[in-house]
Amino acid sequence: MGQASRAPARTRRWFLASLPAACFAVDTGRGRLVPSAVTRYPDPTTEFPVYRLTDPAHTSHLPSFFARAISRRSNSLVYASDISGRFEAFRMDLKSGQSRQLTDASALDPFSLTLFSDDRGFCYLDGGRLVSASLSSLRPREIYRTPDEFEESHGLSVAEDGLFSALVERKGSHSRLQLVNMSAGTAVTLAECEEEIRDPIPRPRRASVLYRRGSAIWLANYDAQQNYRLRLAEGGTGPALWSPDGRSVLYLNYPDDPHKLHNLREFTPDTNEDKAIANTTQFVHFGRNADASVFVGASGSKASPHVLLLVRVVRRELTLAEHHASDPHMVAPIFSPNSQHVFFASDQHGKPAIYSVTVDRLVSETEAY
Repeated sequence: MGQASRAPARTRRWFLASLPAACFAVDTGRGRLVPSAVTRYPDPTTEFPVYRLTDPAHTSHLPSFFARAISRRSNSLVYASDISGRFEAFRMDLKSGQSRQLTDASALDPFSLTLFSDDRGFCYLDGGRLVSASLSSLRPREIYRTPDEFEESHGLSVAEDGLFSALVERKGSHSRLQLVNMSAGTAVTLAECEEEIRDPIPRPRRASVLYRRGSAIWLANYDAQQNYRLRLAEGGTGPALWSPDGRSVLYLNYPDDPHKLHNLREFTPDTNEDKAIANTTQFVHFGRNADASVFVGASGSKASPHVLLLVRVVRRELTLAEHHASDPHMVAPIFSPNSQHVFFASDQHGKPAIYSVTVDRLVSETEAY
């Protein structure tokens, strides 16, 4: 009996010892797989199916609203989560719901994640370092390090061609906008001031960067020779994005008169033309689809905390789902590149989680931008 009872233990130890180390990568650290936590439920207002993609027992964040979060084929999503005890980057297969851990970071900025336009790699900020990695090997490579006297601040984005990235550094109240050469790892200062700088967005097909300075929107050229404030409509200025072709800036305007509606507007830097697109149901954040024919917004109304579609040509809205976020600015909805899905964030069920709604019956499919 004694000899027979010891045999299974020896066999199991031998079996485990004989497995290659790579087999354990799925359990801990970079490369590990996380089972699907996707939950489907009908929205209480519209009864549209809503998919909660991450577990609200843990905090999960989409990248910044101007970053590339979804692959060109709209089949995977990058996000940050503290499921491991600290923030790490993950890539979710949107068909299976399964996620793969992408990083072993020391101090990941969860909103700094962004995919490269070719979908082969990604980059992020980690404790003052700009790091890139391929999605195949996941091997990190430090591209640039913030000088000791500065610290990283709000925002990271990569130009369409992948040659440059824009990030923000600060020292006390002093902020500066840095343009980093992704190949050489060198940086050039495009702008600096004693106001907060954030949300840098390289201009598509042009050599300049849109950014927020204090409460205003500015534009700086790559050569650092031009840096000026855009003459947008009077009132407060909310989030701003480039149009798909880079010709104009799409932005939210908050009129000084509290009785007037928040509205979407379009500004063309080359001509200084500013025009209205449509009034909104008090949007505080928005995203656009691949051809800017449809917008998705997060309402700041306490009575109607909704995610809504806004069709540009008819200037009409359609409610998609409730968000009930404690801060509606965190919702920051975005479209998938094919315009068939909307993604947003909310803490309505616990900690911040990521949600999606399929809109293929409401919005025409577009080519990846």
